Amino acid sequence: MHSGAPLSAIVSPADSLALDRCAAALRAGALVGLPTETVYGLAADADNPVAVASIFAAKGRPADHPLIVHVAAFDGGMSGVSHYAERIPAFARQLMAAFWPGPLTLILPRRAGVAAAAAGGQDSIGVRCPAHPAAQALLGLLRHPGDGVPAVWGLAAPSANRFGKVSPTSAAHVQSELADSLGAGLLILDGGACAVGIESTIIDCTRGVPVLLRPGGIGRDQIAQACGCELVAPETLQAQGHQAPRASGTLASHYAPSARVRLLSAAALQQALEQRDRDAAMACGHPALQASPAQPQPQPPLPAVAVYARSPLRLPASPVVWRQMPSDAAVAAHELFSVLRELDAQRVSQIWVETPPEDPRWDGVRDRLQRAAA
Repeated sequence: MHSGAPLSAIVSPADSLALDRCAAALRAGALVGLPTETVYGLAADADNPVAVASIFAAKGRPADHPLIVHVAAFDGGMSGVSHYAERIPAFARQLMAAFWPGPLTLILPRRAGVAAAAAGGQDSIGVRCPAHPAAQALLGLLRHPGDGVPAVWGLAAPSANRFGKVSPTSAAHVQSELADSLGAGLLILDGGACAVGIESTIIDCTRGVPVLLRPGGIGRDQIAQACGCELVAPETLQAQGHQAPRASGTLASHYAPSARVRLLSAAALQQALEQRDRDAAMACGHPALQASPAQPQPQPPLPAVAVYARSPLRLPASPVVWRQMPSDAAVAAHELFSVLRELDAQRVSQIWVETPPEDPRWDGVRDRLQRAAA
């Protein structure tokens, strides 16, 4: 939360001078808040190890936890990818043709001597081509600078938040999250609310078959149809002795608000709400609920709780903060991180969330909530 440090500068992509300022800052090794269709990123020149180190420091992120590199969409995205990737399997090219620009990250073998810091020291690297027009405008400006200015091939840009916390989906989220650490030195390109709202699908393309490392807005069936290959689970190859590369957002605990997140079925959620009323009655010394006629002992106040659910529930008499979860998976993904931030701002101690359906369309939302609750 902002505590008096100079505010970062939020600038509009409609202003060509703002794009020039952001490009100049990135060339100089500074960081920029970058809008994408998934979430906002904290961007730096992926080939500048000092600038990349600034990302890790600002986020409090372990230096061996790799970053995703974002590239421009010209030449089918191949020019930027070819700068970072040693080779590109045929099925990866099919995925690029089908989904780029878009919310899909491909893990590819990394060219030696390129973007080692962004890759967390691995011999693989995650690359994607974002669909957001402001991101593409800035990437294009960096890739095709004026005479005598070196090109920037790609931007390392993890989510613009403290490591492990809720990802930002607006420029204001970035400012509130990082103003204290980066202050007025940070330019944030305001691209509005993110359309997708959760991070990209990540496919490992380094082991001869497509391996799903992180679900997102593009589903497994779409991936399989586009590349003509069935997706393989990381556990399958690990059982055969193949180790998956490290990738962004795949730690067990991630995307977490300050409040504790609990995932509950609709039935368990209803029981928890009813128990809350019984606990409230006990705290007030309700005679019908006393275990004995002895003088009731003072009880601590009930923790403030928020509920985010799809099912119709009977709300308790004791107060809770209620938010209706959309029944459509894409709409739920779009608002998920924003809702978690809003509920956190209510200073609740717990957020009770109805577990998403076991439906492939909900894989991305379910993944983020399971990690938030870990």
